[in-house]
Amino acid sequence: MGASLTGMDTPLTTTFPTTAFLGLGAMGFPMAGHLAARSRETGGRTLVWNRTPARAAAHAAEFGSVAATLEEAAGADLIVSCLPTSAEVDGVLDAVRGHLKPGSVWVDCTSGHPDAAPEQRARLLEAGVRFLDAPVSGGTVAAKAGTLTVMVGGPAQEIEAVRPHLAFAGKLVRVGDTGAGFAVKAVNNALLAVNLWAAGEGLAILGLRGVELGAALDVINASSGRSNTTENLIPQRVLTRQFPATFGLGLLAKDAGIALDLAEQARGSAPVIAQVTALYRAASRVIGAQEDHTAALKLIEQWNGVELK
Repeated sequence: MGASLTGMDTPLTTTFPTTAFLGLGAMGFPMAGHLAARSRETGGRTLVWNRTPARAAAHAAEFGSVAATLEEAAGADLIVSCLPTSAEVDGVLDAVRGHLKPGSVWVDCTSGHPDAAPEQRARLLEAGVRFLDAPVSGGTVAAKAGTLTVMVGGPAQEIEAVRPHLAFAGKLVRVGDTGAGFAVKAVNNALLAVNLWAAGEGLAILGLRGVELGAALDVINASSGRSNTTENLIPQRVLTRQFPATFGLGLLAKDAGIALDLAEQARGSAPVIAQVTALYRAASRVIGAQEDHTAALKLIEQWNGVELK
């Protein structure tokens, strides 16, 4: 308790001349680009780090950021991370111990586990660094456009301090205390999983009946069965047979599992989320964890002997 109070007594930085972005994946690469553009406008600089240094060098060449070591990035005034899971974030926290700047803020855009957030915040407060769990939604299209939805857990004052600097956000909402951002993200992605799977099953039934699936989607998308999966994901990725690798199938299975963890911890009843979690775990094993999440529908195709096209 004493360590946390000491950390909270450290003055909160409200200006961020140096920002850092950790993790340059499909989402992180364009997100960091928006930070770099904003830094140039305000006379600051953005450091970027990735486990593969060549990725950081490519980002610097494209966006004018500065490729940095992890230790250098840890000394920034504002640190944004976007890593696969909370476990990777914990590993980074271990590596940067002793290199952090008191008064800075760490914004974690990882789709993390709500249980990890309080522990990560406590660890950082020992160094005088605030921590906000701030996962994002909108996919690579919104990441490139700088219009991501950010759901943030943490103290309101800290969120307001960083709000103007998160240039990749089109909408930023405080959803509660520490861990709430991760919780909302998990449930949001569980709903994505449910909608995608249900639409896949429905289209497989129609395909077996000889219905033209593009025309069927035109009707569904003008009716009560529509969702983002029917309006965008299935027409653009499934019917075209492209399945571009943007958000991994294994990661969606992980997020659905987190939502199920939350239900079990609360002793709630969520049988649909439980079932869809099992289905996506199976799809991840059979189809491949690195495949795009929309490729989960290939398992439905296999079970029904029909191709969605």
